Amino acid sequence: MSDILALTSRNAVLGGIAPPDLEVLVAELRHESLELGRVLHEPGRPVDAVYFPLVGVVSLVAEVDEDDVVEVGTVGHEGMVGLSLFFGAESTTERAVVQVAGEALSVSAEGFHRCSQAIDGPLHAALRRFSQSMFTQLARNSACNRVHPVQQRAARWLLMTSDRMLSPSFELTQGFLAQMLAVRRATVNQVARALAEDGCITYVRGFITILDRDRLHSHACSCYDIIRASTSCHVRAA
Repeated sequence: MSDILALTSRNAVLGGIAPPDLEVLVAELRHESLELGRVLHEPGRPVDAVYFPLVGVVSLVAEVDEDDVVEVGTVGHEGMVGLSLFFGAESTTERAVVQVAGEALSVSAEGFHRCSQAIDGPLHAALRRFSQSMFTQLARNSACNRVHPVQQRAARWLLMTSDRMLSPSFELTQGFLAQMLAVRRATVNQVARALAEDGCITYVRGFITILDRDRLHSHACSCYDIIRASTSCHVRAA
């Protein structure tokens, strides 16, 4: 239990709960790996567990039709995957899939409900703060996907992923990036080549390294700063 308690500080939601209140939840938490491509939740199916990422990126994607999948949001160490349970729904309308491998602390849906009753105030306050930052991200993603060019969106997405990984280097498949940006792989190639030629990144065999963060930031749209500020407020409040 002491090992799990030490890990909770790596997630902003759990880190915002005082240790005495956290003890009930710690007894229910399980440390596990988030493998690339793992599906955590499926649309319309019961949410059987919630996840508090420690490192890595989980994407929330919506199936527009049979062949089109669009990312609507991402969750990293600042939040929780499975907010539908917090709001009283037993299922979700989006698929939650691990886009960049990492680690998380998880708790079953039953355990989450028990803990929600036992530590109602502290847990709910932490999740309300995260929910507000998540709403900001969802709104900005919707606007960004509609009006900003793909290179700006790609730069924003790479910066956000680096923030979640706490590292300038991370694994990212071309197919995943194309899916998340809702473009063809050829377009991803063009964008990655342009950013590499400008000295922002290297992209070799599915592995991204940000060489010049400030330069990459100059290519990103304003949505990155707005989303980051919202997340930072949530983390500071925790």
